[in-house]
Amino acid sequence: MSRRPLVAGNWKMNGTRAAAAELVAGILAGIDGAADVEVVVCPPFILIPEVSERLRTTGRIGWGGQNLDTHSAGAYTGEISGPMLRDFGCTYVIVGHSERRTLFGETDAVVAEKYAAAQAADLVPILCVGETLEEREAGQTERVVERQLAAVLERNGVESLARAVIAYEPVWAIGTGRTASPHQAQEVHRFLRERIAARDAQAAAQVRILYGGSVKGSNARELFDQPDIDGGLIGGASLNAEEFLTICRAAVRARG
Repeated sequence: MSRRPLVAGNWKMNGTRAAAAELVAGILAGIDGAADVEVVVCPPFILIPEVSERLRTTGRIGWGGQNLDTHSAGAYTGEISGPMLRDFGCTYVIVGHSERRTLFGETDAVVAEKYAAAQAADLVPILCVGETLEEREAGQTERVVERQLAAVLERNGVESLARAVIAYEPVWAIGTGRTASPHQAQEVHRFLRERIAARDAQAAAQVRILYGGSVKGSNARELFDQPDIDGGLIGGASLNAEEFLTICRAAVRARG
C-alpha cells in the first residue's frame, strides 16, 4: 500500500517572529521541489499565529503544535488545549516527545490521554516512541516501544491510527549528532508495524511511521529508502530552510 511521505519540522523552543517569517519564506520558496511530500512545521506556541498567517493562503504546508494539555479548557495555568491549537488552523500536534517524557515526566498513561485529547480536538497526533541508550544497550528497544505504543492503543483503540502518525525517535540519537543506521531504524519501524498488524492488518498497512533522530540532508535519502519509514520528524535541521528542503526532496526521491 502506498503511503504519502510526511516530513514534519519540530522547531522546539527556538525562534522569534522575524526568524519564523524568514524560515517560512525560505521553505515556501523551494517547496515545489517536494510536491509529493506532505510537509508540516511545528513552531513554539507563541509563534503559531505568525506562522499560520503566512501559510494559511498557500495551501502547501501544514502547521501544528509541539504539545497539548489533556483538558480542553479550565484552570491549568500555562497550558495550551487542543481546541486552542485548532482555532489557529493547526492540523497536527506532537504527542509524547522524548523531551516531554524525560524532562517533564510524562508517563505512557499521560501520553495516551494527550493522544485522545488531540483527536477529540480534530488534530492528528504525531505519537513519539523510542528508547534511551541504556535501554538499547540492554536489549530492551522492542519492549520499550511496544509498551509505549500499547498504552495508546489500549486507551484509544487500534482504529484510532487512521487519524494518527507514529514517530520512532531513539532518545540517544536526538540532538546528539548520532543517528540510528538505516538498518537499525528499519528494524524498529518493521517491529512497530508488525505489532500493529497483530491487532489490525489494514491499520498497520496504512499508518505512517516517521523516523526522528538527527536526520540531516546527508542521511535522509538512505533512511527514507527503507520500506517501513514514511518520512521524518525533524529537529535541528528544520531550523534551516535549505537543509529542511533537502530532507523533503529526499522523501520524494526515496518513493519515486
